[in-house]
Amino acid sequence: MANAGCGLGHGFLDQDFERVQHVVDTNITGTIYLVHEIGNLMRGRGEGRILLTGSIAGFMPGTFQAVYNGTKAFINSFSFALRNELKDTGITVTCLMPGATETEFFRRADMLDTAVGAQKKDDPADVAEAGFKAMLNGEGDIVSGWKNKLQAAVANVTPAGMLAEQHRKMSEPGSSD
Repeated sequence: MANAGCGLGHGFLDQDFERVQHVVDTNITGTIYLVHEIGNLMRGRGEGRILLTGSIAGFMPGTFQAVYNGTKAFINSFSFALRNELKDTGITVTCLMPGATETEFFRRADMLDTAVGAQKKDDPADVAEAGFKAMLNGEGDIVSGWKNKLQAAVANVTPAGMLAEQHRKMSEPGSSD
């Protein structure tokens, strides 16, 4: 289970680049390193299950979360590609794509003053259970929660510019007022 994730709120140019690099290193580099190491062990055994945590954020341009959303877009895409590469090996790859979940993420990302930071979020136990069940069933991807499924479906047919503006309303600092 590769469940790495950290993010930053605020505009990209206002962020400290060392913190930006930490988000990339955690969300992408650390995740793919772990999967590479463990995946090779699984391939040697001829079986295994890999669960990656992507995000519905990876389906939309992340105004005020540009780096986070970009890293989750990478993880979503990476998981689908890896699943296809491993389709005849006995190894399954599942990508869990939750929405906003009640964790320390928004506090750590300095996003408590945003609309998304202030809103009711999904229960982490429910999200984890959905991902775990999907992995055990060998499913390729799972969006947890009906609101998130709707949001992901809408993101697939909405122009990127509109998505970026919608994301702005949710993630702009001070938008929780």
